Amino acid sequence: MQLTFHTLDVFTNRRFGGNPLAVVLGADALSTEQMQTITREFNLSETIFVMKPEDPANTAKVRIFFPGGEMPFAGHPTVGCAVLLADMKYKAGCSFETEIRLEEGAGLVPVKVSRIGDHPRAQFTAPVVPFAVDIPLPGIALVAKALSLEPGDIGFENHVIQVHQGGPRFFHVPVKTRATLARCVVAEPHWSEMIGALGVDNAYVYTRGGDSSKTQFRARMFAPTGGIPEDPATGSATALLAAQLLKAESLKDGTHKWQLEQGYEMGRPSDLFLEADVTGGALKAVRVAGQAVKVMQGTLEI
Repeated sequence: MQLTFHTLDVFTNRRFGGNPLAVVLGADALSTEQMQTITREFNLSETIFVMKPEDPANTAKVRIFFPGGEMPFAGHPTVGCAVLLADMKYKAGCSFETEIRLEEGAGLVPVKVSRIGDHPRAQFTAPVVPFAVDIPLPGIALVAKALSLEPGDIGFENHVIQVHQGGPRFFHVPVKTRATLARCVVAEPHWSEMIGALGVDNAYVYTRGGDSSKTQFRARMFAPTGGIPEDPATGSATALLAAQLLKAESLKDGTHKWQLEQGYEMGRPSDLFLEADVTGGALKAVRVAGQAVKVMQGTLEI
């Protein structure tokens, strides 16, 4: 069996930045085990497999894998796949605006894709409105040790550690400064002790500021026990950050927008754009946007 694949760099407008993604087309005949094996062969943070939709009104059914398993929803595969499928519909260089509808494990994900100029931009609406998870949290001292920091480095203003869910779960860890963020290094056995208490195998660490004057937050995401030592751009964790910001920033009703940076410390600069609609003091919808650029394509032998 031969399948076509593409790779893209996501949440960037230049090659060899952002978060690399593999997209495997025509994957209907693949088993779960084959998809997992192919994902490990690509050895990227995530690989997305494209199949015929269950509902013909939608664009495609997709399954998303990371080296350690399958994910019900993930941001950078959603953006990259939508950009690729939209790009394949239109002639090179032509401007367009379209909607790609992806059937993901967490639900239907509508993605608005537009191209004005060289690189398309995609914005997805999160399939699940993120919310805080009420579980016992590890002590600040343990969190600090797991990230090679001091207890006083954790938290700023009204931002405190919290677990959020919206399909996947993420452990959001605010730190005081960009210098603190740059010092983060996963440290065992403290990391395994921390995630064992949480039931979450990741930490999304963030602080205020960025290289761009338009950036509100800089972030890093670690998930070494899930096969991702550090992720250059994590769209799903960015979407879930809206639930953190709702409480920490006391968001008023209306639409709120933020620009975020991730991956800069690892030489894969990524720029993400978050929007959240708040009504009656609660999140009603969350959207994440970014660009993507094609890098490679080829044939996969099965």
